[in-house]
Amino acid sequence: MEKKYNVGVIGATGMVGQRFLTLLANHPWFNVKVVAASARSAGKKYEDAVGSKWCMDVAIPENVKDLVVMNATDDIKEIASQVDFVFCAVDMKKDEIKALEEEYAKAECPVVSNNSAHRHTPDVPMVLPELNPEHIEIIPSQRKRLGTKRGFIAVKPNCSLQGYVPALFPIDKAGFKVKDVLVCTYQAISGAGKTFETWPEMIDNVIPFIGGEEEKSEKEPLKIWGKIEGDVIVDAKRPNFTAQCLRVPVTNGHMGATFVRFENKPTKEQILDIWKNYKGRPQELKLPSAPKQFLNYFVEDNMPQTKLNRDIENGMGISIGRLREDTQYDYKFVCLSHNTLRGAAGGAVLLAELLCAEGYMD
Repeated sequence: MEKKYNVGVIGATGMVGQRFLTLLANHPWFNVKVVAASARSAGKKYEDAVGSKWCMDVAIPENVKDLVVMNATDDIKEIASQVDFVFCAVDMKKDEIKALEEEYAKAECPVVSNNSAHRHTPDVPMVLPELNPEHIEIIPSQRKRLGTKRGFIAVKPNCSLQGYVPALFPIDKAGFKVKDVLVCTYQAISGAGKTFETWPEMIDNVIPFIGGEEEKSEKEPLKIWGKIEGDVIVDAKRPNFTAQCLRVPVTNGHMGATFVRFENKPTKEQILDIWKNYKGRPQELKLPSAPKQFLNYFVEDNMPQTKLNRDIENGMGISIGRLREDTQYDYKFVCLSHNTLRGAAGGAVLLAELLCAEGYMD
C-alpha cells in the first residue's frame, strides 16, 4: 500500500496505549500523529506524561517521545482534523467510552477500539480478522445511523477468547458444527493493566475471579458467529459457551483449557488438518501484522507453554496443543494467545489494516 495514514492513539499513556505505540513505531502504513490522554497528562510531552508508568520491554519510541499529549475528551475536533483515524484504549466508565467513541465517529474520525463499550452495539462490527471479516460490511448501516460520511466505530473482541474461538471457528465452518464449549482461562496480569511491581500480591498466587470476564467469554463468541441481517448483526444461537476465568502469576499470555462437543464429530486428523491449513482474509491480503501461520499445533505433551510460545508469529499467532478425546465431551485441548498483542493492541492494528485494505478508511 502506497498511502500512509496518520493515526492517533487515544488513551496513549495506559498499558494498551503503550503497546499500540510500540507496534506503530515502524509500521509500514501508519504514522502516529497524535497521542491523547486524560486532562492530567494533556499539555505535557509524551515522555514526561507517561514517566515511570512506561512498562513495555522496549524504550519509548523516538517518534512519540516529544509529541505533546492532547486532551482525549476536550480536543476531539482538533484531533479529528489531524488524523485519518484513531485507536482507542481509554480507561473510563463504559457509558463514557460509548459516548466518547461516538463523538469521534461523528467528527468524521473512524475509531478502532480496544474497549468493550461498543462490542454489543448491533451495528458496530466486532471483528477477529481471520474469522469474521465480512462483519465490516455493516459499517454503511452504522454511518447511516450516526449521520456520518467517514466516521464509524469498529472493535476487537475480548482478549480471553482469542485462543479458543480461533481454534473452534474454522472447524465449525468446515461443517462440523460446534455445539457445546466449556473453557477455563488462565489469564496474565497484564490483562488487568498490571505488572508484578504494581501488583505484588499476584506473586505466588491465583485469583479465581476476573470481573465481567466470564460473561464476555461466553457472549462475545456468539456475535463473532453471528450474521448481518438488515442494519444489524444478529448473534448466533449456538454454540453454547460456559467459561471460568482465573488470574494467574504470568506477565503476558492467556491460556485456555477447552472442552468441545460437536453436532457431527470430526476425527482428530480432520481437526489437525483444518488447523494446519486454515487461512483468513488477513493472510490472503498479506496484511503487515498478519501471522503467516495463524493456528500453530504442538505435538509435544507439555506444549504450548506461556513463556515459550506467547510470542509466536510476533505475538499474533495462536498456539494449540494436547488435542485428545474426552470422556464427557468429544475433545479437549489447550490454547494460548498473547493478550496484549493478538488480544489487544495487535488485534486492533490488524483490524485497522483490514479496514484500510478494504477501503473503509478512504
